[in-house]
Amino acid sequence: MEGPLQPTPTPTESVADAQREIVDSFRFFDDWTERYQYLIELGRQLPTFPETKQIEANRMHGCQSGVWIVADYRNGKLDFEATSDSAIVAGIIALLLKVYSGRRPDEILTISPDFIDEIGLAEHLSPHRANGLSLMLARIRNFAMAHAPGNSAGGEA
Repeated sequence: MEGPLQPTPTPTESVADAQREIVDSFRFFDDWTERYQYLIELGRQLPTFPETKQIEANRMHGCQSGVWIVADYRNGKLDFEATSDSAIVAGIIALLLKVYSGRRPDEILTISPDFIDEIGLAEHLSPHRANGLSLMLARIRNFAMAHAPGNSAGGEA
């Protein structure tokens, strides 16, 4: 039997710092071939996502690749866990988790993913992957809205 997600360490940096770190990391690379390789490496570093959680209820619909995402609400914060069968999409997931996981729902709802435009990510993705990115951001926001203060579901896992 599987328990809740393993607690994600509370981010030690602010959202702005997390996004700045992503932008700085991408500036290190000269072209998008190197940046794609970096995304693939980030995806490989994601924690193992249990096969038992790769179920239809956790699957993102509308993504060309297989993408599964779950959230655990604990101690007022949302911890996310996700995976993809696409190496590049897994790297995108790693970026999203760095920015959003371990944050309060109200904080997630105020985060503008500026790093996406700053690194030129959306413009270098295929239309299907760009759509998948938008869907993943919407799913994260939906989890946050479900647990935001004042929402009747807020506080329940």
